[in-house]
Amino acid sequence: MTGENQLVDASRTPAPGAAQPPAPVAPSRARRLAAPALTLAAAAAALAYVGAVDPNEPGHYPVCPLFRLTGILCPGCGGLRSAHAFAHGDLAAAFGANAMAVAGYFVFAGFMLLWLVRAGRGEPSPRFALKPSYWWGIGALALAFSVVRNMPFGSALAP
Repeated sequence: MTGENQLVDASRTPAPGAAQPPAPVAPSRARRLAAPALTLAAAAAALAYVGAVDPNEPGHYPVCPLFRLTGILCPGCGGLRSAHAFAHGDLAAAFGANAMAVAGYFVFAGFMLLWLVRAGRGEPSPRFALKPSYWWGIGALALAFSVVRNMPFGSALAP
């Protein structure tokens, strides 16, 4: 029995002189800021490209397949024109091209600001853990936006 007790005790405590596992090292501030900074840089590069290459001129970007086949404006129609106007600081034209995209730009900017601040402080990155009912609500809003912008009374929302 004394042998069993020694085995149990030996498994609970490390042997004298045994190497201890290293303590976890906290990532540096640069390492914590890398992911949000690279994401922001990629988004800025995409916006700069759309700002430089005008989507109002034909031949630069493909036409929306839903609009081409049916003549119906989807929730994304006018998004590139909206991004182009937004990149040039024309918020009214951006809103006129696609109001839902402009709302998305501000949501993205808020999320990026939150992510950068939390990464700088060493806190965990924010997560989008929305309930399914919220996602259904966002989908319903996009559907309503599409229906209204395709009606005569909603022509102000059409690009």
